[in-house]
Amino acid sequence: MQPKPNIVHLPVYQPGKPIEEVKRELGLTEVTKLASNENPFGSSPAVKDALIREMEHMSLYPDGGAVELTEAVAAFWGVGTDQIIFGAGSDEVILMLARAYLVPGDETVMSTHTFGQYKHNAEIENAVIHEVPLKNNTYDLDAMLAKVTPKTKLIWICNPNNPTGTMVTHRELKAFMEKVPSTALVVLDEAYAEYVTSPDYHDGLKLLEEHANVILLRTFSKIYGLASMRIGYGIGRPEVIRTINLVREPFNTTRFAQVAAKAALADQAFVEACKERNRGGLEYLTAEFDRLGLTWLPAYGNFIMVELNRPAGDVFDSLLRKGYIIRGGHKLDFPTMIRVTVGSRQQNEGFIAALVETLAEVPELEAAP
Repeated sequence: MQPKPNIVHLPVYQPGKPIEEVKRELGLTEVTKLASNENPFGSSPAVKDALIREMEHMSLYPDGGAVELTEAVAAFWGVGTDQIIFGAGSDEVILMLARAYLVPGDETVMSTHTFGQYKHNAEIENAVIHEVPLKNNTYDLDAMLAKVTPKTKLIWICNPNNPTGTMVTHRELKAFMEKVPSTALVVLDEAYAEYVTSPDYHDGLKLLEEHANVILLRTFSKIYGLASMRIGYGIGRPEVIRTINLVREPFNTTRFAQVAAKAALADQAFVEACKERNRGGLEYLTAEFDRLGLTWLPAYGNFIMVELNRPAGDVFDSLLRKGYIIRGGHKLDFPTMIRVTVGSRQQNEGFIAALVETLAEVPELEAAP
């Protein structure tokens, strides 16, 4: 029994270490996870009420077309119900895009140091992958455009970018889209869009109005606090959504996820409160990094990357022993940096205190002669 030869070398996705595992391994009673960009403030109280009511229907299959949720999301964005598709997290929409559009030999363009599922799913479909290095830790759209050929089917843009947290502006994306051939579909992954406060952030719906070859990805895992529910969606032109639906598995989102997402979407006051608290958390963390003489990357989502000039693996281990799970740059090809999720005020202060101890324990790397 032989698998597809192009998948045997693929790495298995490694999420942030779970709290329970760290407690068992290190004998800790208190552990704070700041590794997976989850919302430290949870989800809207309305979600819990909706889930309690839904428990009466556990024996029933979900609505395969997520009709009620589709209507709610379409109304929220002012688009047609035929412009929405749901997945078990936006990462399933990524999988469906690769499955629907890529055949062996097709080309796809993406950046280095971005969300790994773009490359992973393109490799599964045996596509030709063109990776373009970041420029100043953000997307180099001109260099990406230079890689586009008549064989290019999908172009992936994560904005704000994970893991760097940086973003490209609406002006930059608009100029990029005007040069992309209509035969290539541009995927704008906006998982962290609700956190962005910059007026220069792109207007994905405006780009979608102007260009048929755009699809926007959104998720309920981040600011809506529904990571465990696994539900996200795409917004595109009807013909694009219809194509993706051809490869969607039946009942791919659960009843619980659908009712939770609908309740969460209706509570925009909660979303705005989380956005404001995240902004305050970023201000606190960056001020502390400045105080400690550390450099950091501009952050537009709910996480930030900071340069420590120390082996990231050693820093990760030190913080772990102190009960703080962060994302070590050694796993992201940033060997002396860490990525940390913005937590609550208490979590942020505790992390900074642990980081100060870690900086005293882990020596800086010596400058090259």
